[in-house]
Amino acid sequence: MSIIIDRRLNDRNKNAVNRQRFLRRYKEQIRKSVGDIVARRSIKEMEQGGTVTIPTKDISEPTFHHGGGGDHEYVNTGNRNFNAGDHIPRPEGSGGGQGGSDQGGGGDSQDSFTFALSREEFMNLFFDDLELPHLVRNALGDVKEFKWQRAGYTRSGVPANLSVVRSLRTAMARRIAIGAPLRRQLLELEAEHAAAEEIEAMRRRIERIPFLDEIDLRYRHRVKVPQPISRAVMFCLMDVSASMTEDKKDLAKRFFTLLYLFLTRKYEHVEVVFVRHTDDAQEVDEDTFFHDPKSGGTVVLSALKLMREIAVERFPADAWNIYGAQVSDGDAFGADPEKSRSFLVDQLLPLLRYFAYVEVPDRNGRVSPLSYSYQRIASERFAMRNVTAPGEVYPVLRELFKREATA
Repeated sequence: MSIIIDRRLNDRNKNAVNRQRFLRRYKEQIRKSVGDIVARRSIKEMEQGGTVTIPTKDISEPTFHHGGGGDHEYVNTGNRNFNAGDHIPRPEGSGGGQGGSDQGGGGDSQDSFTFALSREEFMNLFFDDLELPHLVRNALGDVKEFKWQRAGYTRSGVPANLSVVRSLRTAMARRIAIGAPLRRQLLELEAEHAAAEEIEAMRRRIERIPFLDEIDLRYRHRVKVPQPISRAVMFCLMDVSASMTEDKKDLAKRFFTLLYLFLTRKYEHVEVVFVRHTDDAQEVDEDTFFHDPKSGGTVVLSALKLMREIAVERFPADAWNIYGAQVSDGDAFGADPEKSRSFLVDQLLPLLRYFAYVEVPDRNGRVSPLSYSYQRIASERFAMRNVTAPGEVYPVLRELFKREATA
């Protein structure tokens, strides 16, 4: 008897196919777990991988087995509590046969399956079905996308591109062009009863015309033509006034962090413009937007006006898809809310593809002045949502930027 021991090292990508199949099959369960993880994370940890937990019941596989069949009689010794026909209650806290329980018989239990996701897998699942609404391809810009397009035929090429029909058509035209005069001469010789040798020589000359010659070959020709790209710009408008408490600012920064990660990871041609405002608005860089502690009064209209100035000056609407996202507690005073609503409807929305307003309201349930004004905006390009806790940020982002259904 021979014993064979395989000491070859396992391929590091041996289970890559099975891993991708698992991710596709249980995408919904994994995505739900990813959302729960994000709700508990700090802003700095958003872009890391993670370990997700899936209940065993969600990944259980159906099995086939032989049934008991027939009639069976059992004799249980020491039975003092039950008679024939009694219904026996189901034991509580048994876990349904899925292993032990740490709940001490306090109800149903279930084992869980733990699965580690890499940073790339985590982010792909995180933003899988999000997209910018109403995005169109409207500019050539710095072209990086090309499409192969047919451009007629050429006399040189590789055999794979040979057009048989075109080559045979060219060969037929050549034979007709060359053979027609010779056939007329043959008919004239036959009509004049010329010598048989002359007639036979003319026939052989006609027969020597090749059926297919190298000059007849035609190859399909393709060229690369530039494709229009979807150039987009997202304006991030954040209220940093004194009424925005640290908790509210944390919610706003969480929303913009997820939005920024979504845009920079999923779209190559997206510009992000950061605008923060108190009683006046200013364009800032990413670091200042997320970390500067500036505070002050509240004038929402200043941010909207600055957004329009930047859009008109640097991002013409015929060449760019323009988007806006605004986060505020809605605590505006005087005529500012109504002026902001009018300016947004009359001056901004005609330039935009989409504008999302996210409010971080007080917990007293009071409708803010800005929210009261914005509620009267009736446009498919405008959406408004509320966020009151970190766990609501991710669901709101998914709702605002969910993929549009295709007809």
